[in-house]
Amino acid sequence: MNKLIFMMSPILLLAACTTEPQMDTPQVLGTTWIDGDPQIINTGSQSTTQATKVLIGDSNEAASKLSYMDRLAVQLRKELKSTTVKVRQEGTKITLVIPDSVAFGTNQVNVDSKFEPNLAAIAKIIKEYDQTKVQVVGYTDSTEDSVATNKMASLRRANAISNFLRLNGVDINRITVDGLGPQDPIAPNSTPSGRKQNRRVEMTLINMQ
Repeated sequence: MNKLIFMMSPILLLAACTTEPQMDTPQVLGTTWIDGDPQIINTGSQSTTQATKVLIGDSNEAASKLSYMDRLAVQLRKELKSTTVKVRQEGTKITLVIPDSVAFGTNQVNVDSKFEPNLAAIAKIIKEYDQTKVQVVGYTDSTEDSVATNKMASLRRANAISNFLRLNGVDINRITVDGLGPQDPIAPNSTPSGRKQNRRVEMTLINMQ
């Protein structure tokens, strides 16, 4: 009996030496975006900082586009956080909604001097992110003025914003300008608050990469 145990023990020892403990491998499910940088989402009992960054169902090219525009949005939000300008991001487009009450004086079509520092900072960021085209569109409320008059007023305000960008280094070939007057309201025109919201200039940055 003792002899049998002695002969089996090397086999057990060999098995113990050659069997490796199994470890869970993290599975990369996708990415989330934090301040414009992709963060790995994975499962498994162990995580690793060396995991391969993979976008499931997307390409590296699409990921780089999103990252570029995310970083642009972060900079714009940081610059405009103390204002009432809204930064709206939709995929590879970023729209700045600039209220007339912020950018212009009452019944004025020239940029208010109080807003010029903010607009200069916007121009600096747009100049840096030169892989975007810039659409500047003016809007009004639906007052008793004719549609033609409202469109002209909205176009003049959009041109004021566009010219300011150009004078601050943004390539004019990247910029398109339009004035749509009372078209596309974002609030009811039946209230003073709604009409105030509708009087605005929207600046949309579109990725050209």
